[in-house]
Amino acid sequence: MTSATDALTFLHGPAMPNRLMLAPLTNLQSHADGTLSDAEIEWLLMRARAGFGLTMTAATQVIPIGRGFPGQLAAYDDIHLPGLRRMAEGINATGSVSYVQLQHAGNRSPAEHIGGQPVGASDDAATGARALTNDEVHKTIEAFVSSAVRCEAAGFHGVELHGAHGYLIGQFLSPEINQRTDEYGGSLENRMRFLRELVEGVRAACGPDLALAVRLSPERFGMRLAEVIEVYGWLVDSGMVDLIDMSLWDVNKEPEEEAFKGRSLTEIFSELPRGEVRLGVAGKIHEPADVRRVLNAGVDIAILGRVAILHHDYPRLMGQEGWTPRRPPATREVLASEGLSEPFIDYMRDIFKFVG
Repeated sequence: MTSATDALTFLHGPAMPNRLMLAPLTNLQSHADGTLSDAEIEWLLMRARAGFGLTMTAATQVIPIGRGFPGQLAAYDDIHLPGLRRMAEGINATGSVSYVQLQHAGNRSPAEHIGGQPVGASDDAATGARALTNDEVHKTIEAFVSSAVRCEAAGFHGVELHGAHGYLIGQFLSPEINQRTDEYGGSLENRMRFLRELVEGVRAACGPDLALAVRLSPERFGMRLAEVIEVYGWLVDSGMVDLIDMSLWDVNKEPEEEAFKGRSLTEIFSELPRGEVRLGVAGKIHEPADVRRVLNAGVDIAILGRVAILHHDYPRLMGQEGWTPRRPPATREVLASEGLSEPFIDYMRDIFKFVG
């Protein structure tokens, strides 16, 4: 039986000292130019110092036109290197494994934050986005790869490609959103091509010690579960990926699709062959019993989001008999004591009704 305190090795990069990972959490705390702020590094370092086995940054922009939110960390220019290096050194010094999540928001990039029309896999009337040209697709792949190289140079142990939640990678994968007629649209093989070339590009450009993760979500934004399972299988078989991070919204829920009901999403993915590739799941893991449940289901890593906002030292506290974590809403004072700056607290209040 797997314990949360068990170490975990990867094909590339260092081992995690335990099975708890800090989820990549939007926090609006970086500077307008994407450089690191003191508030953002302190928020992350509080969790790394307190014992999270893997500490991941918020979604980090790889190109200005792909910015997803204000105050977003960036890795697309050498001006970002000093902050990235400072963050990597700080996290690594705690013994936690350090990852940067790389993201392009695609048609979900707000026009007011990118200074123009957003771009995506296809034209999208709802968001006003236009389709990337074929040449722009290749340049976007180059932007992801060069950002990964920059993160490796900064000293991070790994990078994650954000393919979940309907952002650009997911837009290419989605049969509803992706209406392209070139080699990046149509069949699943073609719709996977963008992700496949990202994985191959990062692995070719970076050294053998850099870990590579991919985040996927199996539902919403037009995703089909059978296709996501096929993408999962390709990632495993590629031999290039260390971690598949499944954002499930709720680790206990059954699939929406009738053909897959009867088992939870966690069970479906934990039972798929994965060789030496590690599986992490996120979605309403809150109580220590929830952590134990997903690990006992065969998952390698419990990925904690909102409860890690409420308790920076969750890894230590969960070992105390009878301890019960807070539930939202929390006061501004509590959140400030947990390392959240004013913009982060306001974001949690306005988007998630997290503050009371």
